[in-house]
Amino acid sequence: MGYSAAGAHRPLAAITADDLSAAGAGAGGVAALHSAVQRALDARGADGPAAVWGELSRSVLSPSVPFAVHRMLYYGCYAGFPSTTPPAWIPDPEEAVLTNVGRVLEARGREFLGEAYKDPISSFSDFHKFSNENPEAYWKMVFEEMGITFSVEPSCILKDNDAYPGGEWLPGAVLNAAANCLSAKPGRNSYDAAIVWRDEGKDSEPLNFVTLEELRKKVCLVANALDSLNLAKGSAIAIDMPMNVNAVVIYLAIVLAGYVVVSIADSFAAPAISLRLKISEAKAIFTQDYILRDDKELPLYSRVVEAKAPMAIVIPVRMSTPIKGLRADDLSWEDFLGIVDHTKADNYIAIEQPAYAFTNILFSSGTTGEPKAIPWTHLTPLKAAADGWCHMDIRRGDVVAWPTNLGWMMGPWLVYASLLNGASMALYNGSPNSSGFAKFVQDAKVTMLGLVPSIGRTWKSTDCTAGVDWSIIRCFSSSGEASSVDDYLWLMGRACYKPVIEYCGGTEIGGGFVTGSLLQPQALSAFSTPAMGCNIFILDNNGNPLVSVIMG
Repeated sequence: MGYSAAGAHRPLAAITADDLSAAGAGAGGVAALHSAVQRALDARGADGPAAVWGELSRSVLSPSVPFAVHRMLYYGCYAGFPSTTPPAWIPDPEEAVLTNVGRVLEARGREFLGEAYKDPISSFSDFHKFSNENPEAYWKMVFEEMGITFSVEPSCILKDNDAYPGGEWLPGAVLNAAANCLSAKPGRNSYDAAIVWRDEGKDSEPLNFVTLEELRKKVCLVANALDSLNLAKGSAIAIDMPMNVNAVVIYLAIVLAGYVVVSIADSFAAPAISLRLKISEAKAIFTQDYILRDDKELPLYSRVVEAKAPMAIVIPVRMSTPIKGLRADDLSWEDFLGIVDHTKADNYIAIEQPAYAFTNILFSSGTTGEPKAIPWTHLTPLKAAADGWCHMDIRRGDVVAWPTNLGWMMGPWLVYASLLNGASMALYNGSPNSSGFAKFVQDAKVTMLGLVPSIGRTWKSTDCTAGVDWSIIRCFSSSGEASSVDDYLWLMGRACYKPVIEYCGGTEIGGGFVTGSLLQPQALSAFSTPAMGCNIFILDNNGNPLVSVIMG
């Protein structure tokens, strides 16, 4: 939905108490609400509609106020507004300097931008230009901020090389992306939470935590067990299971040990699983016996068997229940881990590899033809995490949730964008379209919540977020589908009007090319900037640039 219909709405100054009552405002609070609207107009009206809306969204429109009132006041503020994308959120200067980019600009803005530097908000567009024109300085700063380590440092950030269209990134670098996830970042320690999680149906029970040290030990154990399978380094190993702690451990272990993850969504039927296994030439697969949803067991291992998968390592979803009926060459999770001498399994020397070595094979959706294999390297996680650092402002100690699956790029993105930035990832083992998930977001103190628009639409239609407190969220992020203005106005209102950072890119680059920023005004269902280090061009029919797209 676009904003063009806003002109048909009643201007804010003309909205009466009766209008508010008709929109669902409680009879006892209508007069006070109407007075608050008038006070906002009187106090900020001279500063323009965005200032008035900012005052209303901060001070008046709590989640308990009916959404119809939110909608009436938003459209009333911008009635007759000339732009089709009026801002729903404006950055606050005091909060801007606390963001990752704002903090760096306050410390180094004049170093990067010279006398042109003013403040993080005013100078963001200049800093974006700087990121493109000075990749050496920009990316070196980002890697330092994220605490990225190399066993062999790159000779430079970007070098012209005819073999690499657009240039060769980090030439000569040797690293391991998973190893970087398992080391404590500056200001964090090994006993901070790396993962916070909860099972569906246990919404009143305490949260579960995995510290960074516990995660490291789990990953090392699985990496040692993988080596016991005697597969050649670089072999492809598939994961077909929900996004839970075990899946994250297995993913990181495969990369740490120098193998290649094959990402398969747990929703796929046997033919789709079989095709992806065939394309990737996978030598083994990790899966579960079942997927639990609403206490129902949805078969998963049987689909893997039907797909004629190679050797499977099968995890029982109910860990106390032994798995029966495995194929002759398959292993239970218990037997797989039992291969290893546990007294020596807490450590593993990471397989350091050239930056362009493959770590993950993902796939196009296959909706318009056979799915295409899309490889990730050790470089791809750096792009994912850098987007999270800059655009979603993922900070050390944050908690990041994004309902997804390792079969799609946002699954690996979540792993890297959280752990490489010293944040915790929040995993809910169940449906995100539920009050249980909404409560988990509250209890886990999620600071950045990602979603696809269809999930937000379901939250709105079912009102499953009623009664939960999402005020600690600093921003949302949205990707994967076209979003709706009204749905995301509702969503912002659930967290006391925090912005939605739209995020559009591709599996091929492991991140976005057009998105938003907490240092720019954010309109609903709209982008505000190309991604840092990225330019956008409109091409003619011959593929030649017509114009560079400038946003913001």
